[in-house]
Amino acid sequence: MATLLSVNVGVPRDIPWEGKRVRTAIWKYPVEGRVAVGRINLAGDDQADREGHGGEHRAVLVYQIEAHRYWAKELQRDDLTPGCFGENFTVSGLDDEDVCIGDRYRIGTAIFEVTQPRVTCFRMGIRLNQPDLPSLMVAHRRPGFYMRVIQEGQVGQGDEIVLDATAVDRMSVADIDTLLYKGHRPVAQLHRAVNLPALSLGWRDSFKAFLDHPEDSPGDIPGWRGFRSLTVLAREQITADVIAFVLGSGDGTALAPARGGQHVAVRVTPTPGQPGQVRTYSLCGGPAGSYRIGIKRENGGISAYLHDHLQAGGTLEASAPRGSFVLQAGSTPVVLISAGIGITPLLGMLNEWKDTGSSRPIWWIHGARDASHLAFGADVDRLLSGQPAITRLMFYSHPDDKDGIADGHMTGRMSVEALIKCGVPTQAEYYVCGPDAFMHGIRSDLVARGVSPTAIFMETFGTEAALRPGVQGQVSIPPHLPAGTPGAGPIVMFARSRLAVPWDARYRSLLELAEACDVPVRWSCRTGVCQNCRSALLDGRINYFIEPLDPPTDNDVLICCARPQTGVELDL
Repeated sequence: MATLLSVNVGVPRDIPWEGKRVRTAIWKYPVEGRVAVGRINLAGDDQADREGHGGEHRAVLVYQIEAHRYWAKELQRDDLTPGCFGENFTVSGLDDEDVCIGDRYRIGTAIFEVTQPRVTCFRMGIRLNQPDLPSLMVAHRRPGFYMRVIQEGQVGQGDEIVLDATAVDRMSVADIDTLLYKGHRPVAQLHRAVNLPALSLGWRDSFKAFLDHPEDSPGDIPGWRGFRSLTVLAREQITADVIAFVLGSGDGTALAPARGGQHVAVRVTPTPGQPGQVRTYSLCGGPAGSYRIGIKRENGGISAYLHDHLQAGGTLEASAPRGSFVLQAGSTPVVLISAGIGITPLLGMLNEWKDTGSSRPIWWIHGARDASHLAFGADVDRLLSGQPAITRLMFYSHPDDKDGIADGHMTGRMSVEALIKCGVPTQAEYYVCGPDAFMHGIRSDLVARGVSPTAIFMETFGTEAALRPGVQGQVSIPPHLPAGTPGAGPIVMFARSRLAVPWDARYRSLLELAEACDVPVRWSCRTGVCQNCRSALLDGRINYFIEPLDPPTDNDVLICCARPQTGVELDL
């Protein structure tokens, strides 16, 4: 008989960690007597980070006393007490191998439903001073699980745990956890996971992403690692400040296939003997077997150098196509929103939409200063011609007197309010590209209008927003060289941050070096499990000092557990 052995609660607090302050509620302690169960947590309990913990589908965390005993032996610990794994319920029974997503249990006068495994998180390692614990819990198939509250009530130590209803499709907590975090993902299992009604939305979306973008086996992609010299097959003046370059292999060998919306990194060395500089440019269609990129001339810098010096017949070092800013599979209407040179990845999507013969409804929405600044207008006219499934909206913020305002063309800056008035649906997938302020403003207004945040996709060519869960006092400052004496190791280049830093052995990982330089980084587990720190490895070789549970391809690196073996370039 399964039994509730201890009810544990805790509230957020700040703790010191590696020179930072982390806000966490993972310190849970047993309470006596009956405890009220609410929809999102227990009385006296709270969560500090509801992006990864807490909320309706993660109201209560369960861990087994059998797992306590397992880790006591495995880690040679004698200090594991109820609540020390951050769990609300310490139970006997309910093994992760047996409990299934969707199972319902009656405990006391409350009813609960199993919704997902525990999320791997570095704070679990902090709690028990065991940094590799998040990875170990996944590797040993002992994550524990969350439940949502179906019926509010009261629970207490000693309550019997009664199976109230059994999930129709039996996928255990351990199997779901392994399916997400470890490499082998059979398609049939992914389909089963996506169709589990009780599984939390975030986990279902993750499995759907694996189905939409299955990983290719290494021999299937005629790509390359790092940079390859490509020939400029054509140079086309699009507007006064935008030039399109068509790149090919030059020797007739196949290029890596590309999806509409992806980009390539290019490396340019304006000054001989100096380190090359890396920039990323979206692919915007072009002849079969080639890459076409559109480059807007900025004041000075690499774009001006390419405008002034790169001619047809010249060469350019480029990476294979990268990026996940691509059309998702499905039949939902698609809204493509761009401003200025942000048109380029969406033009690639539009080309792909037409080439595949898709019948999905498309809204093509673009903003420019005036007609003379409308890049790739002729391409858009050609692609939209005779396509009844496409609706076009064009916004000119400062139209010239000569600009004819045709149907679907409006004056003034683009706004979500104007889009809604024009009939743009809120039940759609939105793909947005343009200046950062433009993108984030559009996203904020769409969410305010009821569009799901998970249905909004954005592309940025600066550094991505940092993800450092729970770290307090985060201040955004420009990337810089780390404090102290420069290291003597190989050069680590953070391409998007435009920073070259000698490696120093005082850093445990590439992630720690990036943090010392205030390069925006994303992470959660810091032990090679969650994949949040996954970054493109543009050039060079690395070593893993912690072997990832699901190693990425050679073109990517998990920076939380990697060190440079040679000079490296990272897309950060």
